[in-house]
Amino acid sequence: MEIVLVGLNHRTAPVELRERVSFTPEEARQASEELRARGVLSETLVLSTCNRSELYGVPPESATDSVSAMELFLATFHQIEPTALNGNIYRRHDREAVRHLFRVAAGLDSMLLGEAEILGQVREAYRIALDHGGTGPVLNRMFQSALEVGKRVRAETEISTRPMSVAFAGVKLAERIFGSLRSHAALILGAGATGEQVVAHLHDRGISRLRVANRSRERAKELADRFGAEVVDWSDLESALEWPDMVISSVASPEPVVSRAAVERAMAARSNRSLLLIDLGVPRNVVPEAADLYNVYLYGLDDLKEIVEQNKRAREAEVPKVEALVEEHVAKFESWQAGVETGVVLEELRARLSSERDSFLRERLSTMPHLAPDDKVRIAGLMDELLNRVLLEPTAQLKAVPDLRRKLRNLEALRDLFRLDQGKS
Repeated sequence: MEIVLVGLNHRTAPVELRERVSFTPEEARQASEELRARGVLSETLVLSTCNRSELYGVPPESATDSVSAMELFLATFHQIEPTALNGNIYRRHDREAVRHLFRVAAGLDSMLLGEAEILGQVREAYRIALDHGGTGPVLNRMFQSALEVGKRVRAETEISTRPMSVAFAGVKLAERIFGSLRSHAALILGAGATGEQVVAHLHDRGISRLRVANRSRERAKELADRFGAEVVDWSDLESALEWPDMVISSVASPEPVVSRAAVERAMAARSNRSLLLIDLGVPRNVVPEAADLYNVYLYGLDDLKEIVEQNKRAREAEVPKVEALVEEHVAKFESWQAGVETGVVLEELRARLSSERDSFLRERLSTMPHLAPDDKVRIAGLMDELLNRVLLEPTAQLKAVPDLRRKLRNLEALRDLFRLDQGKS
């Protein structure tokens, strides 16, 4: 029951690479199906956020070197050279893969320590995989446990007090540049979860004027109405760049939605009055070349590091409590995993011994034609009783071993002793 993880995140890869290997929900479903169809994995789940792209899986027993196959798949699926991942990717197996996921759900592996959004993103990734049949008993248990870890961390520790999110960090950056936002105007691109949070934070800071643009006008209007903002038609996006002091973007799009040419025309129309662009999208929503224009100041996710460090220092005292909860749930998962392994190995052993018993009876009884059918049935029953007695003590001992590592070593020894793997091939 091997568990494998291949991924990259904000610690290991720059945004230029992260945006190239991000997955939309539809791409996550497609990738999961392809990995299973190719026999690389029997259970799969793709977790893709603005700061990470991760493939979780359980390989079939016949698979060899699933990690290399997953790395190659990640590159070819996104049509990039496999060498582009060198030095940017991490690999986790079994316990370490489980611990990594639990730390992600707890907010320990986020750019913003204890961020509020990641638990919902883990839940959504699990929902998508579950709805499309990507998960099985192992990943179901693993992700359900991760969601439980995330809930407990936020209920029992202070790591998520004074909630920090990418949206909040972006607004804090705007405050550092402008000071009070009360006399300023902002255009928000995107009305998803991040865009909604940006609008809420700006509204709470009493921003003077606020407009929202989204591909779905209905969604933009619903958000704008809640916060007293105005709606901009998506088709009017370019002209809308002419009036605000800042544009904060978080649009789910495989391609940039703001071009250098559009910003250049807008700057001409606004007489080169300074414009702050904060791009919270992955892939990026604003082309990097826009930063070359006079009086245009473009910031992306990787520019929030100082705010991230301040957030981290404020919450570091809670980290040991969160780590303890993570380890508690890792141990629980391992206990469940060892229990499942124990049952599987004992069933394999019983099947192997039953097969030997059947072979032995056929061989011996064929030399005893004088025995009545009832006698043969009685002898077979006695051998079944003997089998049960022989298995009783090792079964009890394996289940009673409290040390999980020793239990798993014992299981492997039992497999080797009775050549159970050979028996399956």
